Order: sequence, then structure tokens, then C-alpha cells
Amino acid sequence: MDTTLRDAHQSLFATRMTTPQMMKIAAYLDKVGFFSMEVWGGATFDTALRYLNEDPWERLRLLRSVIKNTPMQMLLRGQNLVGYRPYADDVVDTFVQKSVENGIDIVRIFDALNDIRNVERSAKAVKKAGAHLQGALSYTISPVHTIKGFVEYAKRFADLGADSICIKDMAGIMSPYPCYELVAALKSEIGLPVQIHSHYTSGMSSMTYLKGVEAGASVIDCAVSTVAMGSSQSPDETMIVAFRDTEYDTGIDVRRIRPAAQLLKGIQDEIAAANPGVVAARTVDTDVLNYQIPGGMISNLRAQLTQSNNLNKLESILAEVPVVRQDLGYPPLVTPMSQIVGVQASMNVMTGQRYKMISKEVKAYIKGEYGKPAGSIDPQVQKMAIGDEPVLDARPKLPDEMQNCVEAVKPYNGSIEDALSYALYPDQAVKFFEGRAKKQS
Repeated sequence: MDTTLRDAHQSLFATRMTTPQMMKIAAYLDKVGFFSMEVWGGATFDTALRYLNEDPWERLRLLRSVIKNTPMQMLLRGQNLVGYRPYADDVVDTFVQKSVENGIDIVRIFDALNDIRNVERSAKAVKKAGAHLQGALSYTISPVHTIKGFVEYAKRFADLGADSICIKDMAGIMSPYPCYELVAALKSEIGLPVQIHSHYTSGMSSMTYLKGVEAGASVIDCAVSTVAMGSSQSPDETMIVAFRDTEYDTGIDVRRIRPAAQLLKGIQDEIAAANPGVVAARTVDTDVLNYQIPGGMISNLRAQLTQSNNLNKLESILAEVPVVRQDLGYPPLVTPMSQIVGVQASMNVMTGQRYKMISKEVKAYIKGEYGKPAGSIDPQVQKMAIGDEPVLDARPKLPDEMQNCVEAVKPYNGSIEDALSYALYPDQAVKFFEGRAKKQS
């Protein structure tokens, strides 16, 4: 799978590639012969509205109009959709339905805590919409995460009707031999096709992909070389050639990728000029092996500390992240948990005292509003955060939201897609609708 139009630029350019820039290369990528192209979901929805003044739904439709041969794939955060909190079931159902109607063929669903309850509704919606359901395991390393545990979680996804399983190594910390072991176990015990998603951050992803394929993985996630490596993925071209003339030969002619690779050089320069300080350096960061912090999280944290003249606190905060993660039961550091843990670690360092201040998100997490962690939450931290309040033992049932959102966008002649944008990001959506109305008047 090629990640150029989603995760590659999310990882390297803070998701700042615009729709017109994507349209310059989409048709070229479509001719390569990739298994699929990841084009939507993750942070792209938020960034399109918040920073690029674009309609994410229009982007999806435009890409579908030129991508004729390759399945289009998206990343969905389970009950959190493409936002940062759980949404009502009617919003989940409608969002998935409209995503498929507007062009998505494959939906990769993950939950930050690997809590199956948080993916059940969206998985059901994907199957109802007739799309390919890919269940993703949020890979992490801790005393409470095991090969057996990941396989058991994948079995639950299979029970929901998953068509394939993805190992989602968001921090790029999965080393080659554990990958081999996990893929082999998944193939042996479940039998579904296995796809591997990793990042080049630690420098291991190409080796990890090699062993994963040898163990039976069918698909690996890579990016065009111009936007590969660093905190992005391994290069398409490199991995294609690595498997050439072997039993794993992809059959892809790397020369087909060159037009897009050349155009991306100019696009990268455009993004850098329009967004000073956003383009990340493509270096290997072995600190991720100690802190397990995804590259995007480090770059965002560095930018925030620079703006507040606290960059000298970065190393202390990075060292605090594993402490907070342990206290909170070892959640995988992927959205939204990476943000929740990162903010609390920053607060601990800035105040000079652990948990003197506790974010509302950490309190909600400890109450069970985000799901159940694999490990136990430190009792003292729990007491400081929520006192004697009870912890939820079931996914909270949220009241329906769609009708209110439909009503809210009527003044802007809003579509159902607009209502969904409003449900996820009301302030950003209204600002976009107002700007759109002015252009049309």
C-alpha cells in the first residue's frame, strides 16, 4: 500500500499537503499497481478544515474521480472516527456510510487501547456499507503486551467480520524478529491476510517488513521515496527492488513511480514555503526506542515548547512520558493517547510535581471513558484524579447527535457530509461554511 497521500505527509509535513497538490500526482500513483492507496482519515480531516480551508469530503470525491484502478483506503479511529473523542453511534454509522459512498473501498479501524468495544460499531457499519474491513492492532511494547494478547485481539476483530488484519506500528519500534513471530502467529491462528504498517523513525522498518513478509504478510505500507523515511514509511521503490526476482516479487515496475516522485520534490518545496518550520528532517531517531513516542508527537511537542520558550524542557518531558504511560496502565501511544500522555507529562515537568495538575482528558481516561487499558492504573494516581468515583465497565452510550448537527448546518445549505464535519469539528466547520458562502455570493 502507498501512504503518500495520507500518512507520509502527515508524518513529515504535519498533514499540510493540499488537495490541488494531491491532484497533481494522484493519477500517476494510480497507474503504479499498488495494492491500495491510503488517501484519507487520520489527521487529514482535521487539518483540511483547520489549516488548509478545504472540504475533506470534496477532497475525497476529487481523488476518486482520478483514481480509477486502485482501491482507496482510509484510517478510522474506531468510535473516535477522525476526531479526538468518542462519538454517538448515529454519527459513526452515518460517517462510515458517507465515507464509502464518496469513494473509500478499504477502512482500517483501530482503537488506541485495543479495546474491542470501541471498534464494534464502526466495524459493523463498514460491513453494512459493503467495504473491506481491516482490523488494526495498535502495536506497543510493555510488560503487559504480548504476542498472545495481540492475537486474541485480532481474533475478536475476525469475529466482527474483518477481511484482513493490520499490525499498526505507529512509533516504528517493532523489530524484525518479533514482527516475524507476530505475523506467523496471526497467520497460523486466524488465517486472514496480514498487512504491516510501520514507520522508518528508528531505522528498522525495512528490515521489519522483510521478516514480516517472510512470515506470511501480504501487504506492507510504504511511501514514494521523495516523502519516505524519517518519521514516514520505507520507500516504495526500495522495497519493490528488494523483493525483485524472489517469491515475493511485487511485479511493479519502479519506473512507474518516477513521475510522482519528481513532482513531489516541487510539492515538498511548496509546503515548506507555505508552512515555515513544518517540514520535518528525515533522520533516524533512536530515542523512540526508549520513549516509544511517535515522530509526529515529538515534532508537535518541540514546536509547542519553542513557541512558549520552553524548549529546554524537551528532554525532561520525553523522559517523563514513559513514567506517565506506566502510571496509566501502558496505553499504546497513538491518537488520542499519545496526546493525553504527552500533555500530562508536560504538566508534570512544568509544575515540578507529578500530578499536581491533572488534565480533564486523563481524568476521563481513568474513569474509563476511553476504554479499558491492558495494564492497571496506579491506585494513587487514580485517587488523585477521580477520588472515589466509579470506573465505567462498559462503553458509555452517548445520545444521538446527527439530527442536531443537521439542523446546525441548515443556515449554510449544508449536506449530510457538512453535518458530519460539524459533528467532529464544529468551530472549524462553521468557519469553513461561512467562507464558502462568501465565495458563492
